[in-house]
Amino acid sequence: MNIFETTETLPTVPHNLSIPQFFLDYQGNERLVNNGQPVSGLEPGNPWLIEDKTGRQFGLDEIRSRSSGLANAMSTRYKIGQDDVVLLFSRNHVDYPIAIWAVHRLGGIVSGANPDFVSDELLYQIQISNAKLILVHPDALETAVSAARSAGVALDHIVVFNIDSRSTPEGFQSVSDLVREGLDQAINFVEPKIDSRKKLAFLSFSSGTTGKPKAVAIPHFSVIINVIQMAIHKKVFQEYAPWHQRRFRPGDVAIAVLPFYHIYGLVLNLHFILYSRMSLVVVEKFNFIDMLKSIGRYRISHLMLVPPHIVLFCKQSEILKNYTLSSVRSIMVGAAPLSNEVNEQIFRVFPEAHIGQAYGMTETCTSVSAWPITKKTGTAGSAGLLEPGVRVRIFKEDGSFGTYNEPGELWVWSPSNALGYYNNEKATKETFADGWVRTGDVGKVDRNLELWILDRMKEIMKVRGFQVAPAELEGCILDHPDVNDTCVVGVPDDYSGEVPLAFVVLNSDAAKRAERDINEGAKIKASIQKHVSDNKVYYKRLSGGIEFVPSIPKNPSGKLLRRVLREKARELKMPRAKL
Repeated sequence: MNIFETTETLPTVPHNLSIPQFFLDYQGNERLVNNGQPVSGLEPGNPWLIEDKTGRQFGLDEIRSRSSGLANAMSTRYKIGQDDVVLLFSRNHVDYPIAIWAVHRLGGIVSGANPDFVSDELLYQIQISNAKLILVHPDALETAVSAARSAGVALDHIVVFNIDSRSTPEGFQSVSDLVREGLDQAINFVEPKIDSRKKLAFLSFSSGTTGKPKAVAIPHFSVIINVIQMAIHKKVFQEYAPWHQRRFRPGDVAIAVLPFYHIYGLVLNLHFILYSRMSLVVVEKFNFIDMLKSIGRYRISHLMLVPPHIVLFCKQSEILKNYTLSSVRSIMVGAAPLSNEVNEQIFRVFPEAHIGQAYGMTETCTSVSAWPITKKTGTAGSAGLLEPGVRVRIFKEDGSFGTYNEPGELWVWSPSNALGYYNNEKATKETFADGWVRTGDVGKVDRNLELWILDRMKEIMKVRGFQVAPAELEGCILDHPDVNDTCVVGVPDDYSGEVPLAFVVLNSDAAKRAERDINEGAKIKASIQKHVSDNKVYYKRLSGGIEFVPSIPKNPSGKLLRRVLREKARELKMPRAKL
């Protein structure tokens, strides 16, 4: 059995602390990643959270106070306690983490839901998680009310986040109301004693790219240890280089455009950034131009992004000239692989920044690998080096475990791995085996212990018996000057088994040309076809054709929803070309 792992070791991390106790209360937790030594240079006066729209700042003392007040009110008014589930149905908000830590103070469990869900989707999550209380963004209140009624949740168990100067909808309590109520009362709760390795903190739903989402059972320890793994990997708090060359420094400023209800935004963009004693600018909803403005306004130094964000930077270089982006020092890309072509483009857009990819998933409670601190930019196409404490196996098609550079299904063991799927024994047995997570991703590990994600197993196409990875073709297509976004799926073919079909989003200029003249659209398609043919082997040509679409469907983490476009491809009933 071939197991890949680094020689880096993890410190002994307490097992009796909840997430808020570790991140907000535990004194000297930064010593865990600094060989037990005190850390110089910490600035206690720096804000922890900054509201993007208003510039309002929250320091540690206010965060502790608000989370305690909210916990007190939830305990008194709603009887939230041990193992009760509170569902957060909201966009990012400065009180979103406050709500998380308040629930954890009571021994409860948090489940974050996509605020763009329709009623039936939210109903599904309420029922699977058995949520007792719902905290909702006002824009999603109507959906929350509809789903709550269907689930039998009383409407007085819906609480609304405060947005700007908007008044609280009549008949509902607001989060700020509850904070004030809780602070005005005597403390009515006692934080339970826990074993953080077993006590559930989150029910985070998997991406659902291959069927209905499953509730991933994540204990407190998984979040804590994954932050520690990343901090050691990135040498946070360690004096390994001159101050100006260190990648993560207390006092730096990151931006949170990733949704907190997704595992990447929750663990790395929120908890890891705050653990690193950096300020976090909380953005309610991603808008590219607004993000560019915020980078200049707040002197953002760190971006945590997904591939669609990177494509915007690469494809709209003319727009970038209108904004001040010189403060950006580090860009982490996760949730889906970047092609070599896109990697090289983003390196050119930010030539002075540290840029690289990381890999992880909900079932591993985020990061498994990330580009190392020894490289300013990650190896193009690589998901980086394995983090300390992570073990990896490669399961090949013949049933054996692979060695260096042999592709196969990636299996991961990490102290941050989830406990399984909540109340779903069958799915747990299919994915979790003796502490290992079968990722469903095709990968390989090279002799430098760099991890390479080649594609999803179920997304690999077989063309004339050859394996074709959609991500490889997408990277090539994105390098075409007329293309803004793309997704490749396999469509049935009598001769070849499957052939690649590309759904393509044109840039504005090319789209206008194609709309004005049908022949111009045909020319653009021919040009894209030729571009792929010139750069890829014959069986990787787009023999299934090209379809122009206004947008590519993605889930909140930025992963392409190929199943949606596979269905669309079937509906087209287009003739299958022969190679």
